[in-house]
Amino acid sequence: MRHALPLALAALLLGGCASHKPEDFNGTWINQDAIDAAVKGTSLRQALADHGPVFEWKVDVKNQKASFSNGFEAADGRLAANQKDWQVEFEGGLSEQLTLAGDELLAKDPSGHTQTFVRAQGSNSTPLGSSFERELYKAYLGGDWKILEGRGQGAVVRFSDNGSVTGLPGPDRFALCMAGDCATMGAGNDSLWLERNQLGAPWIFKREGNRLEIFQAVNRAQPDEMPQLAAGARQWVLEKN
Repeated sequence: MRHALPLALAALLLGGCASHKPEDFNGTWINQDAIDAAVKGTSLRQALADHGPVFEWKVDVKNQKASFSNGFEAADGRLAANQKDWQVEFEGGLSEQLTLAGDELLAKDPSGHTQTFVRAQGSNSTPLGSSFERELYKAYLGGDWKILEGRGQGAVVRFSDNGSVTGLPGPDRFALCMAGDCATMGAGNDSLWLERNQLGAPWIFKREGNRLEIFQAVNRAQPDEMPQLAAGARQWVLEKN
């Protein structure tokens, strides 16, 4: 019986003071607020900056792991119970507190900044960050786009949530710039990557409602400086049907 008290205390610790079961935290959680803001706004980069920096969490209570993605980098942390639900500790002293509020996951950093996440649909085995990316692609570029101006005029373009694109002359893959070096090099512009057969280049784009303009990216930096991309000649104008 001498082990009964320590086991009871351990169970109390793992339960915390929350009304949720530990396994309720499990799964992939995405930043739906950032996606909604991107769809409603005119600047993808601004929407993601305003609602970032984290876009996805993966929580594995059994293995005491929690990881997040900011659209450019990923971090793996150790999950532990405390009196405020769960604490995630990362190398370098970074920590996050995870709490459930109804069906939402709240992540709060030591400064008090709190982000809200909703559970992603589908399998939890998808790579970290990919669930948010797919939902963003679907909401932001989903549907049929008709080329109004540029090569392939009149064709219907479809951007898939898996990063493939059809109907756009030349490229068959795309990726939206969400954070990191590509955002820095964009110099405040929204940018995307277009490629075919693993050969591609960055492009500047502007999206307003159902209109999407894609421009050549012109580097205005000096040779020994980090690239600073600006909009050059307009290549395509697309309209969503």
